[in-house]
Amino acid sequence: MNDSNTAEAAVETCRLAGADGVMLTVDRYGDPSAPWVILAHGGGQTRHAWGGTAAALARRGWYALALDMRGHGDSDWSAAGDYRLAVFAADLQALSASAPSPPVIVGASLGGMSGIVAAGEIGLELSALVLVDVTPRMEQAGVDHIVSFMRAHMNSGFGSADEAADAIAAYLPHRRRPRNLAGLRKNLRRRDDGRLYWHWDPVFMEESNRNMEDRDPDRLYAAAKNVKCPILLVRGKLSQLVSPAVAEEFVAAVPNARFVDVSEADHMVAGDDNDTFTVAVLNFLETLPARNDA
Repeated sequence: MNDSNTAEAAVETCRLAGADGVMLTVDRYGDPSAPWVILAHGGGQTRHAWGGTAAALARRGWYALALDMRGHGDSDWSAAGDYRLAVFAADLQALSASAPSPPVIVGASLGGMSGIVAAGEIGLELSALVLVDVTPRMEQAGVDHIVSFMRAHMNSGFGSADEAADAIAAYLPHRRRPRNLAGLRKNLRRRDDGRLYWHWDPVFMEESNRNMEDRDPDRLYAAAKNVKCPILLVRGKLSQLVSPAVAEEFVAAVPNARFVDVSEADHMVAGDDNDTFTVAVLNFLETLPARNDA
């Protein structure tokens, strides 16, 4: 989906209540009476990662809500520094409360793990769960690579958007460096020292390091096996986190799961190959019983 297609779907930005008083910023596309799809980004990202996909969903008759997870983008940072998966999952449950029917959650990385916990531990009823390049057990080298990138500029920031773009280009060499940095600037904020920083709460990373048991693979596998709805794992074919063996392990262990590869995509699947990713998601959603009965 190119920028002109994205512009066809009107977007409304609003603030909605998550768990424990945290307010979440959400971009909403489409008719709120239509079936809902909640799009939850990965750690360190923002709602803007989903713009093309959300607009395409709205054009196909879905109501798409792309949120900034707590501690990210324009959503509140947790005053208590609480960034456990259970709390992210509770935010998804709070957003789902007004849905006219069980929603779909499309979650990348952190968003996907939160979706697993919401459906498999909290008991949030879903029509479907789409996991974007995330499984309960992932390749540790890939995890370390992402964490290293997130921590590299967390405290020092960048002198300019171009400097941030150079850092991303070095991290994602397969992706063409954008000439227009308007999208990148949405993920950066200038602080009092004049430098640009990623717009997420640094406590999020500190909390993640302290609470590794929060993302214990056995815990997440147990939750995934409790999910009653259909699950689609969308794997980036170049992914360093979800190898073919890891994807096959997940599908074998979780009865309702299937997976599809997106060619030329790494962990940032929606950003690397948005057209192919969006088609894969739409094709999956069109198979849902509730959709076919509508």
